[in-house]
Amino acid sequence: MTRHVKEIFGSGRSGTGGTPPAPAALAAKVRTLAPSMTRSMQRVAEAVASDPAGCAALTVTGLAERTGTSEATVVRTARLLGYPGYRDLRLALAGLAAQQQSGRAPAITTDIAVDDPIADVVAKLALDEQQTLADTAAGLDTVQLGAAVAALASARRTDVYGVGASGLVAQDLTQKLLRVGLIAHAHSDPHLAVTNAVQLRPGDVAVAITHSGSTGDVIEPLRVAFERGATTVAVTGRPDGPVTQYADHVLTTSTARESELRPAAMSSRTSQLLVVDCLFVGVAQRTYDTAAPALSASYEALAHRHRSGSR
Repeated sequence: MTRHVKEIFGSGRSGTGGTPPAPAALAAKVRTLAPSMTRSMQRVAEAVASDPAGCAALTVTGLAERTGTSEATVVRTARLLGYPGYRDLRLALAGLAAQQQSGRAPAITTDIAVDDPIADVVAKLALDEQQTLADTAAGLDTVQLGAAVAALASARRTDVYGVGASGLVAQDLTQKLLRVGLIAHAHSDPHLAVTNAVQLRPGDVAVAITHSGSTGDVIEPLRVAFERGATTVAVTGRPDGPVTQYADHVLTTSTARESELRPAAMSSRTSQLLVVDCLFVGVAQRTYDTAAPALSASYEALAHRHRSGSR
């Protein structure tokens, strides 16, 4: 088990005094921890998540037989999922099955029930954010990322396009590039984005940030930049979306599930910010001789605003 998994779920041993996870969190735990499990443990985890009622009725021997594993594997899986032993897992499965059969109000977000305590909401959202980051990192094409970094590091000028939540991410990328001494502009107004894109030329870079990959106000300036000869980059959750036809380099972000109170903008922002940080660090590495002094100068210029007693 990795260190961060231990920090979140504990050692999984009985007698630790920890409270077993809430039943509604089981599916999220399976999704998050499955990559760290052996194949046999994955079979157990997938079985209990997909059929809690059926598995709750089984003894440890019965579940081992159903999944083609051993009793020891079943117990290890229960502990990895955060339960002291199989008995505790069965109780959680029975509770989850009862919730599903009661017809109570549906979850308001992924694996979050309407009556969850706020502490559980925090924990579950943190797990979901963690999964979003892991999925984005796993799916990011490092060759494309390296090419985008090289283009940004040597660009005469960089324009970044994004609207809504993606506009906030565009501003974040721009601010980071400015801190290392590069010329960058963020555009959320579609008219200004296009009129600025017209001024781009070979040696410049245009970055479009759109989770859906089909935001017209972002695609249009990227198209103009592409036609003007600028190097174009798309940061999107849809690598087959319309925006990619005008992108020299495509950086794919995680496509998370939506729900009524957890729209895609929440997870997409998390994954987009990870890509932005990767771009920034890559650029800072390539331009270290100039980036380091620029970062130091910007820090010093703002230091007095953070000193104790300053107004």
